[in-house]
Amino acid sequence: MGFALRSHTVSDGILDAAFDRLLDAVREQRTQFSRDQQISSNVVQLMREAGFYRAMVARRFGGEEAPPATFLRMVERLSQVDGSAGWVASFGFSAIYLSALPVHTLETIYANGPDVIFAGGIYPPQKAVPVDGGLEVSGRWQWGSGSTGADLVGVGIKVEGGGSGGLPLIAVMPASQVEIDRNWDVIGLKGTGSHDMVVDRVVVPSDWTFVRGGASSLDEPLYKYPTMPLAAQVLAAVALGAARGAIDVLCDLAGGRSSITGAANFAERPYFQTDLAKTEATLRSARAFFYEATEEAYATLVAGDELGIQQRALLRLASTNAARAGADVTQAVYRLSGTTGIVTDHMIARHMQDAMIVPQHAFLADGTWQNAGRVLLGMDSPPGFP
Repeated sequence: MGFALRSHTVSDGILDAAFDRLLDAVREQRTQFSRDQQISSNVVQLMREAGFYRAMVARRFGGEEAPPATFLRMVERLSQVDGSAGWVASFGFSAIYLSALPVHTLETIYANGPDVIFAGGIYPPQKAVPVDGGLEVSGRWQWGSGSTGADLVGVGIKVEGGGSGGLPLIAVMPASQVEIDRNWDVIGLKGTGSHDMVVDRVVVPSDWTFVRGGASSLDEPLYKYPTMPLAAQVLAAVALGAARGAIDVLCDLAGGRSSITGAANFAERPYFQTDLAKTEATLRSARAFFYEATEEAYATLVAGDELGIQQRALLRLASTNAARAGADVTQAVYRLSGTTGIVTDHMIARHMQDAMIVPQHAFLADGTWQNAGRVLLGMDSPPGFP
């Protein structure tokens, strides 16, 4: 897949032993993830060892400062095995979010190493009250993906006269100060542990708050990469991985799957051959656009130039396209699998259910097509896009 992690170093090449151990553990436990509605603690630790949480941390804090495409390929590869695991690991990109905190706060966060797990929920933003020592935060937040294994949790707040320019303000606190209300009950990505999070009168110092999507406190090119497009990209990579996983499973079973009616096995049927080729072309085309846009944008930043609004819009467009292509491919694979794919825990069914969730996310929903089109036509960019 064109990436590797060797001795906690992110680079292109062959998978290292840590990543292999992670993939093996996920294969073994993925059915249980769905039943438990969360990733197991030992797999979360393996994600740390495989480098997901240090990949995008600045080198000055002991991280790898990896290019976005490298991290996206990591997420994609893990998602080939299990979408929930890929989704949870994708939030390793949150080191980019956190870089909007003051440098001295980042130094505290990474004082014991770069493998810090951050999770959070933004909506609905809850009113925070200024008190001695910072802001008093209380409330309930949805969509806390990966919060059951986090070290730090961020929640969306609003402060009267807070000056965030209408963007969400995030308050960061130790996970021990957050109660997890285990209410995640969905049809796909069941193992992400995206439960509600409840906070009761926690005082968060002002230098532990940041504007989501706000300017980074760091100067390196990675931290000039646009945050919101990257937030969409890491999720779209899950759909790409799920689609590849579904095709691989289908190809494995095609030669040996005979019809109960005595018809030829799948691999010998012309319609099967044709439609399989179409799914492969759809996935590869979407993936090529996705990584092309990513690598061109990062190269622009490395060269010392700023990204134009159309480049940013292409990142969002490529993500929406990848998410939709991943969902469409897994549906096509499901159809081709016949009755094999209808079994609850069969990987074709699970890949389809996981991939179908991805374009439902607000960052990748149908409205983003129109928003990208407006930008490409030279019209005003909608708020928050790109």
